[in-house]
Amino acid sequence: MKKIKYYYNTNTLRYEKLEVPMRVKLLRVFGFLAAAMVTAAIISFFAFRFVGSPREKLLAMQKEQLEDQYAAMEEKVSSLDQQMKELEKRDNNVYRSIFEANPIPDSARQKEIENQQEFIKVEGMGNTELLSSINSIMNNLGSRIKVQLASYTEIDGLIKNKEALLAHTPAIQPVSNKELSRIASGFGQRVDPVYKTVKMHAGLDFAAPQGTPIYSTADGTIAIAGNMGNGYGNYVVIRHGYGYETLYGHMVRVKARVGQPVKRGEVIGWVGSTGKSTGPHCHYEVHKNNNKIDPVYFFYNDLSPEQFDRLLKQAAASNQSFD
Repeated sequence: MKKIKYYYNTNTLRYEKLEVPMRVKLLRVFGFLAAAMVTAAIISFFAFRFVGSPREKLLAMQKEQLEDQYAAMEEKVSSLDQQMKELEKRDNNVYRSIFEANPIPDSARQKEIENQQEFIKVEGMGNTELLSSINSIMNNLGSRIKVQLASYTEIDGLIKNKEALLAHTPAIQPVSNKELSRIASGFGQRVDPVYKTVKMHAGLDFAAPQGTPIYSTADGTIAIAGNMGNGYGNYVVIRHGYGYETLYGHMVRVKARVGQPVKRGEVIGWVGSTGKSTGPHCHYEVHKNNNKIDPVYFFYNDLSPEQFDRLLKQAAASNQSFD
C-alpha cells in the first residue's frame, strides 16, 4: 500500500496531502540515473585499469599460449631447416658425387627463407600475419623436402644402375699378364715402326705369342668384327654403353660376331700380327664418348696398387710401337 505523506500548512492551520510536481520527479530521476552512471564509469575505469576484464584475461591467456606454441614451432622449424641444409649438402657433395651426377641447383630447391629476419618480424605481427609467416616457412620446407625426395628417388635409380655401370666399364687387361711383362708400348707419342716418325699411339700394345686368348674387358655388344682394311687387321670393337667402347686389333682369328653380347673375361679372339703390325701383339684402345683415352687407367679389377704403379711406369716408357 502506497504511503501518503502530509504536511502542516501554516496558512490554513491544518494538515494537507503532500503532492510533488512532475517536474521535480523527473529531475530527481534524472539526477539518480546520472549519479549511477558516473559511479559505474568510475568503478569500471579503476576495475579495468588495475584488475582487467574477463575478456582481457582470456585474450591475455590465449596470447601467452600462442607465444609458447610459436616458440616451440620456431624451434622445430629451425631444427628441420638445419636438417634440410645437411641433407642438401650431403646430397650434392656426397651422394650425387659418388655417381658423378650434377648437383641440384639452389634455384630448383627454391631460395631459403632468411629465418632470423622472419623471426624478428614476428614480434610485431598480428595473428593473421603470424599465421601467414608460419605458412610461408612451412611451404618453403615442404617444397625443399619434395625436391629432396625426388633427388633421392633419382639416386636410388643410380644405385640400381651402378652395378650395370661397373659391369660395362672396362676394368681388366685384354690378355693374361700376371707377370706384368707384356706391355710393349703405351699410350701417347711413340715412334711408328714402319715410317719411323713420332706419331700418336692411341692405345696399348700387349706383346704375346700368336694364339694367346684375347678377352673382353667389360660387358657389352660386338659392334665390329673382322678386317676392314684400316690397318688394325682382324679386329673387334665392343660397344659397352655408358659412352664406352673398346678396340682389340691385329688378331690372328676373330671369335666374336657382330651383334653378339659378351661378358667381361669372355674370349673374343686370339693374338696375331695382321694388318699394320710388326709382330704378334694385341693393340688395345678405350674410347669414352668417341674420345680415345689411356687404357692403363682401366685395369683396377685385376691389379694391386703396387702392380698398377709398375704397369704405369712400363706404359709411360718412350719406345717404338708395334703398329
